[in-house]
Amino acid sequence: MFLDTVLTRNSRLAETAAALHCDGHIPPDTYVMDLDAIEENAQLLAREADRLGLTLWFVIKQVGRNPELIKAIARHIPKFAAIDPPEARILHAAGAQAGNLGHLVQIPHRALPQMLAWRPEAVTVFDTANARAVSDAAARQGMVQDILVRIEGAPGSVYPGQEGGVAPERLDAFAAEIEQLPGVRIAGVTAFPCVLCDPVSGKAQPTPNFDRALAARALLAERGHTRLKLSAPSATSTATLPLLAQLGATHGEPGHALTGTTPLHATDVDQPEKPAYVYISEVAHILADGRPALFGGGFYPRGAITGAYLPRSGTRLPLQHAPAENIDYYRLLARPDHPQAARVGDTAVLAFRTQIFVTRSNVAVVSGLSTGQPKLNGLYDPLGRAV
Repeated sequence: MFLDTVLTRNSRLAETAAALHCDGHIPPDTYVMDLDAIEENAQLLAREADRLGLTLWFVIKQVGRNPELIKAIARHIPKFAAIDPPEARILHAAGAQAGNLGHLVQIPHRALPQMLAWRPEAVTVFDTANARAVSDAAARQGMVQDILVRIEGAPGSVYPGQEGGVAPERLDAFAAEIEQLPGVRIAGVTAFPCVLCDPVSGKAQPTPNFDRALAARALLAERGHTRLKLSAPSATSTATLPLLAQLGATHGEPGHALTGTTPLHATDVDQPEKPAYVYISEVAHILADGRPALFGGGFYPRGAITGAYLPRSGTRLPLQHAPAENIDYYRLLARPDHPQAARVGDTAVLAFRTQIFVTRSNVAVVSGLSTGQPKLNGLYDPLGRAV
């Protein structure tokens, strides 16, 4: 999906990653992260958001909850949106500030005392029971916690496994109940996804959920709530921030923009953010019909992977389809025209959309690429632990 982009915009990353594998410093099934590019991207996003009067909460799940990356991003975007408590704890331990908790996964009630002690800017709640739990935990700490109301997505817009939220027709009654709770203050609304990119053109467009969030904020304002936030996550990038500001959002939640891997970056190599990671594998064996098999472990099913580059021979080979329901022990490439184009042990460089926290991959962090002095800072597991 991003192989052309990374070879055009950040060929030094691809070359360095391949060399690290060839020299035995990293194993196959490793995502190699360009720390310099990620920090530069964070700075770009922060500057554009500041120009437009928007606030950003960064998201880190897609690049492995890595402490080095967290620290680099937080120098420019101090606050995070954590999708679940394990991620929030890693972000907090790395020194980032809590922006939005409960972003996609509600905070388990027993974890609330610890999380609220960090004084997050907001906690997203999906229903009355979770709002009550936040209120009770906040009141015990002698505080009033700002909450965002998650608005239920429009039919057909919600990804399986992400269902939940307050239905628009229930919002008035919901707000009446929450207004009676002593430990919370309704501070705004959110929905997901609010912006998506066209799969062909890559052009970003608001979804019906954005309209739902705007209508919900207007209803809450009519009830007397003030200083209302509207966080509009998904596809947040330098190119889409003006759209968020124009439509009335107050917050964005950049994730893939930090590594230059939104759908916009797949179709337009001139996007401001620089591609900042590649995936390294290795030819494990070659089938009798000549198709090379790569070691797997990090082939995210929604990655839209098109092919691999084999640096030794300079060959590009298409990646063959594999059903998402199967474990990716290996992934097959198309048979090359020349038998010596692919050999067992060859390095393979790929670039595609990923969510590293759901893989079993390694994460290698490399600094110094921007100055021509690359250095392998460390090797980590998908949850940010050094290996």
